[in-house]
Amino acid sequence: MSDLSRFIEQARRQNGRVVFPEGTDERILRAARRLCDESIARPIVLGKAPQVAPVAAQAGIDLTGIEVIDPVEFPRLPEYAAEYARRRNLDENIGLRLVKKPLVFGGMLVAQGYADTMVAGVANATATVIQAAVLTVGFAPGIQTASSFFLMVIPSFEGRAGVPLLYADCAVNIQPTAEQLADIALATHGSAAKLLEEPPRLALLSFSTLGSAAHTDVDKIVQALQLVRQRRPDVAIDGEFQADTALVPRVAAKKVKRESAVAGRANVLIFPDLDAGNIAYKLTQYLAGAHAIGPVLQGFAKPISDLSRGASPDDIVATSAICLAQI
Repeated sequence: MSDLSRFIEQARRQNGRVVFPEGTDERILRAARRLCDESIARPIVLGKAPQVAPVAAQAGIDLTGIEVIDPVEFPRLPEYAAEYARRRNLDENIGLRLVKKPLVFGGMLVAQGYADTMVAGVANATATVIQAAVLTVGFAPGIQTASSFFLMVIPSFEGRAGVPLLYADCAVNIQPTAEQLADIALATHGSAAKLLEEPPRLALLSFSTLGSAAHTDVDKIVQALQLVRQRRPDVAIDGEFQADTALVPRVAAKKVKRESAVAGRANVLIFPDLDAGNIAYKLTQYLAGAHAIGPVLQGFAKPISDLSRGASPDDIVATSAICLAQI
């Protein structure tokens, strides 16, 4: 069974609800149809029926079994608006106006337990999706930084086929501080613990391995490592490592002369900045032929994910399955 198939099976077992705020996009409707037909999830699409139905009809998509919700007509809208206003210390009328917006309403469906996850981004910027998530479901305990990961399924590596790795952060934080990098590492550890079949082993990546080079960028990695170990001594994390030291046992044996639970065995790679993470995942995807699933947002109290503007229905199904596998 491929790793994606495994996550789809996990999602099936959860029988969860995924809400799509961008319900008038044909790709969303095609993905929702597949999720429903293959019993992967119970899809909810947001939008006014007179706007959603013509898009579905033109594309030949049957909406049977797909819940279509117009936020304005939702019976519990006043309740959700009052809760949103309370959380943000807003006037209730302002809260009502804001909760009618699809992204905010979708986030509140998740926050209030009506849906299990929200997947959006084909028609909204990542920053907008993140803002809606922060203001509705909020951050996970102890986390103050929204971030993202890619699940990279490598066709073949070190004699193994279909090797899953988590790459973070590849889509959100441009130049994270040491504190933010620690948040990213801890959030990714939580994601990996739910998605991988083996315990997460996190490598903080750098151009330096354990002091082989001196630079303020290296100092940031060292500080982030210390912060993670202070906050979560139970997490298997090490660094700073160059990528080969993190991944290849024979290289790690030469470069790391002390005990390490991670060196040469990492399955989670934490990149020092967005340049490194974004470049690395695309190189891995196109040069190694890896299956790149994401970016999946993380750090929130409940699973929320972003989508690329160019996401295909298959991408949307895969991302939904990854989110549902985490509930």
